Amino acid sequence: MPSVDEVYKEISDTMKVGKVEKYGPEDLPAGPGLESAKEIIVVEGRADIINLMRCGIFNTVALEGAKVPDSIKKITKEKSATALLDGDRGGDLILKELLQVTNVKFVGRAPRGKEIEECNCKEVAEAIENKLPIAEAAGVSKPTPAPKKVPERVKVEVPDTISQAAKALVGTLEAVLLNDKLELIERLPVSQLAEKLSQVTGVDTVVFDGIITQRIVDISADKSIKRIVASRISEAVKPALNVELITFQNAIPPA
Repeated sequence: MPSVDEVYKEISDTMKVGKVEKYGPEDLPAGPGLESAKEIIVVEGRADIINLMRCGIFNTVALEGAKVPDSIKKITKEKSATALLDGDRGGDLILKELLQVTNVKFVGRAPRGKEIEECNCKEVAEAIENKLPIAEAAGVSKPTPAPKKVPERVKVEVPDTISQAAKALVGTLEAVLLNDKLELIERLPVSQLAEKLSQVTGVDTVVFDGIITQRIVDISADKSIKRIVASRISEAVKPALNVELITFQNAIPPA
């Protein structure tokens, strides 16, 4: 049986592979199918174009250098583009550049230490098939949605147990810790709250007559506490995604 590479080559020869063309004012090397394709592949150099054409892939254009040409910036806005880069440090650097100045959507890489021009057709096909979104391929984290801190005027429906606890604590400078069944675990002075939260487990909700500080939020997030209800929320607090922050003024019992 012929190898996959031989089959690709035979198909390419049968299709009478054309010559490498030129694209844009920079005369960038390009495959003959670039202009008509809706999806394109951006590679590093002319040799990559030739290798991909040998594998039957014609919707290609080459950067021809580390600096991204204006023609590449333009075409990646007009067509869905995948970058197919070498598996070396040079490919890493070009990937960072593409991330900053183009609209390339996906990235495929040659095996580590190998260049696209050296890859056989099976390796090329696998690199394209296993492409990743460009931000993911570059190791850039997607922005985390900002946690929501309830504005002072927004009312939040809370269980009656919590509503009653909040009313009972006003003016006491005390706190209560509740489990997931909203049963009382402990009542203590607010001055001891941070230290106590660091030590206990099984707390679901904290209700206290005081100000929610960043330290309280951070400890609660670490301890998987789901809800904090207090007199006020410090303006400096950066809420945690897994902890709901509510003020006494906001908290209302179920209708």
